[in-house]
Amino acid sequence: MTTRSEVERPGLTGGTTSTRFREAVFADHPQIARLESRYGLAPKPYDAWRGLWLGNPAFRALHGNWPIGWVLEDGDGQIVASMGNIPLAYELDGRPLLAVSGHSWVAEPAHRSASLLLQDHVVNQPGVDLYVNNTVSAASAAAVQAFDCVPVPVGRWDRAGVWYTHRQRYYELRLRQRHVPGATPLSYLLSAPVRLKDRLLTRRLDTCDVEVTACPAFDDRFDEFWAELRARNPHRLLAVRTREMLEWHYRHAALDGRLWIGIVADGARLVAFATFVGDERPVWGTRVRLVDFQSLDGGATLLPPLLSWALDKAGRNGIHAVEVLGRWLGEGEPLAHAAPHPQQLPTWKFVYRANTPALATRLTDPAVWAPSLYDGDSSL
Repeated sequence: MTTRSEVERPGLTGGTTSTRFREAVFADHPQIARLESRYGLAPKPYDAWRGLWLGNPAFRALHGNWPIGWVLEDGDGQIVASMGNIPLAYELDGRPLLAVSGHSWVAEPAHRSASLLLQDHVVNQPGVDLYVNNTVSAASAAAVQAFDCVPVPVGRWDRAGVWYTHRQRYYELRLRQRHVPGATPLSYLLSAPVRLKDRLLTRRLDTCDVEVTACPAFDDRFDEFWAELRARNPHRLLAVRTREMLEWHYRHAALDGRLWIGIVADGARLVAFATFVGDERPVWGTRVRLVDFQSLDGGATLLPPLLSWALDKAGRNGIHAVEVLGRWLGEGEPLAHAAPHPQQLPTWKFVYRANTPALATRLTDPAVWAPSLYDGDSSL
């Protein structure tokens, strides 16, 4: 049932502007997509956008008793703010948890204060155990904190590690964007001094005697892997990684050819895997980002060879850079000092809020956490 309410807020000329709040419906996609495009987001095609819910096993388990999001409409019936509402399946201490992440929070400037109502409905909706958000921006950080969200206690979610796999092409792209004459020869000149540094620091990724292979798609081994992973880590908060859930989560990236799956196997048994998703934007060119790494040994010894595999694949495919964010960059982690080009981010990207006192207490323990970009909506 659609919920509607009227929000009266000051108008730009001194009067009041009536804004109507309601649940989003699939027919809103054209207006939401236009709004997202106007403010720098990359809207999904209709089928991919609808698939965030209809293809989502967590949504289907709720039998339709879940709003896909909320919107604000102005007096002319035009959508001026929206936020998607993505249900996510987690487990902790042997029991399922229902988590939620907002998706693509966007609003016209004149309606951004009223759009806090959207965030309120995502965070405070009944029946939800946990709110997770790993796409916090500098612009949204204060608003998220106002809802008592706290930083994830594991990793460095205000830092990124970057390996440039095509430094010369990266420089050439940036120079052409600035309309610098002679971009190509100048890019070779600029990239030469840092090439050696990149090679030396990349050698810190000790590949050991481990064979990493590409996996074209998620198969039955991932269900077996998930069963063993959850059995070995009953007291760790884990987003569900069944084959069905993985196929839904990465469907859009897989269809676009942007998903890389690297695996380490012991015969027919999967012992570790990493997922990487690529994208392209003018500001950084082509980039592949590490989304998730999971290993049955409970440690991160197999992460460096999986990352080395991705670096080699990126170099062979003309990708400008490989990026790691957050989890594996903290002190004592295998990539803490391995990235040739560490970057400081403007804000802490990953926050959460537990909606019961018992869960809130439980999640203060760093040992409970295993966060990655697979959580939340950043890799959907």
